[in-house]
Amino acid sequence: MKIEGARTILTGASGGIGQALARELANHRARLALVGRQEERLASLAKELQAMGCDAIPVIADLTCKNGRDGLVEQMQKQFDGTDILINNAGMSAFCSFVQTDPEVEEQIFRTNVLAPMQLTRAILPGMIEQGAGRIVNIGSTFGSIAFACFTSYSASKFALRGFSEGLRRELDGSGVGVTYIAPRAVNTELNTAAVKQMAERVKMNMDEPSSVAKQIVQVIEKDRKERYLGFPESLFVRLNALFPRLVDSALRNQNRVMQTFTPQHPK
Repeated sequence: MKIEGARTILTGASGGIGQALARELANHRARLALVGRQEERLASLAKELQAMGCDAIPVIADLTCKNGRDGLVEQMQKQFDGTDILINNAGMSAFCSFVQTDPEVEEQIFRTNVLAPMQLTRAILPGMIEQGAGRIVNIGSTFGSIAFACFTSYSASKFALRGFSEGLRRELDGSGVGVTYIAPRAVNTELNTAAVKQMAERVKMNMDEPSSVAKQIVQVIEKDRKERYLGFPESLFVRLNALFPRLVDSALRNQNRVMQTFTPQHPK
């Protein structure tokens, strides 16, 4: 898909991947609605991109609420007369044993990672179908294909996002609207706490920089790819887990024990 001039919604624009992705899209001359809740960060990012010659606007919105989604759709229509690309990038995680996970946090993870992207897509989709063109891009995770201990709720939410992407892609076949699911491995952002980064170092978990991930995401969009897993050997492990999940159970057993020692509520 041609990104230059594409009217693009980027959710989670104030986060680590979001800011890097916004800059990469600006380099490709996309027209951007930078969506998030952190007003100061979004305003600063929009100003930076505008100085590059990018048509970018900050949009403060809580996408877990109908008013936030409706307001975004209205603003896109007013500012850009529609939407060509929707990138559902906003996300939330929790590093904790499932038993000790706060149920309210668990619900927020699903509202942010699953329901908000689904409902925003529903709000944007009629316009794309009417114009006979567009692309929905859902940013998932390797954890959406390989569920990890201490990330149970997060993994479950990304499994759901992957299923949504697959089902919607098949439903929209022939409409001119494509659906892309992109699954990075761990990324060095604020989403991952100090405890997560310490754990990742201990178990030798690969962690990419946001700028590298952003470049790959843009490449995937340009090539109209349906699905892409970023990073090797993680992309291979995804296939192995699909074919031989019990083998992966055994391979991860020792790593899981180590991971649990880094969880915030792990008894000392």
